[in-house]
Amino acid sequence: MNVPAPAGIATLIAYVATIPAANLAVTHFGVVPVGFGYAAPAGVYMVGLALVLRDLARESVGRGAVLAAIGVGTVLSYLLADPALAVASAAAFAVAESMDFAIYEPLRRRGLLTAMLASNAIGLLADSLLFLKLAFGSFAYLPGQILGKSWMTLAAVAVLTLLRRRKQATVGDA
Repeated sequence: MNVPAPAGIATLIAYVATIPAANLAVTHFGVVPVGFGYAAPAGVYMVGLALVLRDLARESVGRGAVLAAIGVGTVLSYLLADPALAVASAAAFAVAESMDFAIYEPLRRRGLLTAMLASNAIGLLADSLLFLKLAFGSFAYLPGQILGKSWMTLAAVAVLTLLRRRKQATVGDA
């Protein structure tokens, strides 16, 4: 039996922790600016981070652990959300993360960043559409939702690219 490395377990825990963090942000901060004059429910950044962490957790702890974490995250999302947002939060999380997973799996052979960008694009759109419709009955925040989640994906891809280059430079110097 392969035991995941501590970094993989930490990534999985961080992934699951984004769910209560997103729900708390929406409950306590409401709507926040995301740039270019757009706004979105405050959990937008945590949800964007969740999509990235799900992909990283997949690479470090495997499919089974991530599928279990999606289940745990869905239940947490329901239990920890404000009652008015519980169903919207849980449904959006379950659908978006499952879609992200379904897109990521076949693309991961083409590289982490390619798979991450494609799967997150689908996941963030699914999450935004479903959450906004169920929670607010409106798509008024859709541009802000997409923009805020995209910021997180792009930031993560930039950091991963820098880390990969640094690692390659270190290996090349050795």
